[in-house]
Amino acid sequence: MLLPILQIHSEDMPPYAIVCGDPKRAGHIAERLEDARELAFSREYRTFTGTYKGLKLAVVSHGVGSPGAAVCFEELVRAGVKTLIRVGTAGSYSAEHPAGSLVVSTAAVRADGLTRQLVPEGFPAVGDSEVITALYDAASVMDGVTAKGITVTLDAFFTGVEEIPHKKYKQAGALAVEMEIAALYVVSTLRGVRAGAIVAIDGYADADLAEVYDPHTDAVGAAVEREIAAALEAMVNLAAKDESVAP
Repeated sequence: MLLPILQIHSEDMPPYAIVCGDPKRAGHIAERLEDARELAFSREYRTFTGTYKGLKLAVVSHGVGSPGAAVCFEELVRAGVKTLIRVGTAGSYSAEHPAGSLVVSTAAVRADGLTRQLVPEGFPAVGDSEVITALYDAASVMDGVTAKGITVTLDAFFTGVEEIPHKKYKQAGALAVEMEIAALYVVSTLRGVRAGAIVAIDGYADADLAEVYDPHTDAVGAAVEREIAAALEAMVNLAAKDESVAP
């Protein structure tokens, strides 16, 4: 079956997929795979398959923002993907997590518009505990700061007339803010698959800590490399557990 938006055939997709926003990053991740093959590049959606330590998996870009990303997640699930891991970037709410840190998202505040049209207001956006544990275990043994906790998913990147309530989310204990995790967690729950997310901190979202935003520093680049490595290792470990419990 040809998926109309991703422009991939469902029979080409393995049950494990790493997703990211940037099509260039999808290509970069695919460079770590053996026998990598680009299946399609449709709009912001770029799809690769390959193997890592013997595990066949896919790498797919989903673009920026929850609506477009949700389209990607929905079609991947329809293609037979059962485990999704998002690797991305986020703004920090804490000086304890400066640029170059990693955060594993256990759950996401639904401050986006997309998920309000999918589930009731009080429905949580929560990651799968097995995926989260696998991500944190893989990342925490690497150099650099790694944390896990609640992240915020927002639609707005630049401010307008209305103030973005970053301070409230910080006071409530959220660690970082990005634009797609809530969609990933809600879609995965609705469709009966598992998902987790890890983000590299590329600056501060909190105005009290704000600095010149530069996501292209060496520290951020190194964090992105670590999160990619953690996602790949986590996926291999999850697949090994899946195989060990298979009937």
